[in-house]
Amino acid sequence: MQILITTGVLSRTRVLQFTPLTLVLSLLALALPTMMLSLMLYHAVVLKAAHEHWPVISQAVRYVEQQEFAQRDRYMRENLDAMAAKVGDLQAKLMHLEAVSERVAGMAGMKPDELKKIEAEPKGASGGPLVSMLDDKPTSRILQEMNEQMGTLQSTSERDADVFTLIESHLFEKRLEALMVPSSAPVIGPIGSGFGFRTDPFTHRPALHTGLDFPSDPGTSIMAAAGGVVLSAGPHPQYGQLVELDHGNGLVTRYAHTSRMLVKQGDLVKRGQKIAEVGNTGRSTGPHLHFEVLVEGVQQNPAKFLASQHPTPANAASQKSNIVSLK
Repeated sequence: MQILITTGVLSRTRVLQFTPLTLVLSLLALALPTMMLSLMLYHAVVLKAAHEHWPVISQAVRYVEQQEFAQRDRYMRENLDAMAAKVGDLQAKLMHLEAVSERVAGMAGMKPDELKKIEAEPKGASGGPLVSMLDDKPTSRILQEMNEQMGTLQSTSERDADVFTLIESHLFEKRLEALMVPSSAPVIGPIGSGFGFRTDPFTHRPALHTGLDFPSDPGTSIMAAAGGVVLSAGPHPQYGQLVELDHGNGLVTRYAHTSRMLVKQGDLVKRGQKIAEVGNTGRSTGPHLHFEVLVEGVQQNPAKFLASQHPTPANAASQKSNIVSLK
């Protein structure tokens, strides 16, 4: 397509040549500004009509807005209902966790008064899953109820976290107490003389034997029956080379007639740690370990603390008589 342009008889004729591509681009260049101007005018007219409440246009605008608001509200309610169901499940799980924490607290030896001190709110007829949010409630009310429920769940979870922290502390204390009880055999092997009256090997008269004897070869390892602090480690007129361990709560263990002591006063030892070696020092007729357990300075039967790992004949007979008496 060609266009000839002349301005006079003597002037030179100009020729404009258009290809299909240039023609399309020219039309687009003219159409785009026209469309933008039309949209701006339309927008201005619609806004003016909406603000000034023109009869037809304002009603159409309000109808469109109502449809958009209704769709948005429906979408929000559906999502809130799904969230409410999840919150209800979470609340049920927290209630189950609370019941479990109470049972575990009882197993850990905690008293109900200890739990009441850390409760954020009193227990009562509350809880249960959330009801459906698709009721005749305004969205603002639904959001307010959701916030209240989330606040309750948060306080409940914080309280349960405190309860489990306290339970963990109690369990740790019990574990420490168990570690401090002399329940491990100090020497691997059979028990000779048990706790009680026997004929003294030196005087040949009845006398109280205040511990357990573990006959062993010289140099046999002697382990701490529980964790504690070395109360003393040195020679004794009757016990020979004697090691005493303090386990707290008035519990003390003695390891007598040793040939070699591997700890000194003030050392910290743990259960099963080698503290000495079997010997024949002091008032002894042969290599063995004399093991004693004292509570508040009074000798006790060590077999009661060793969890019946090495029952003596007398102890076994007493256990049998106890069982018969219970039947």
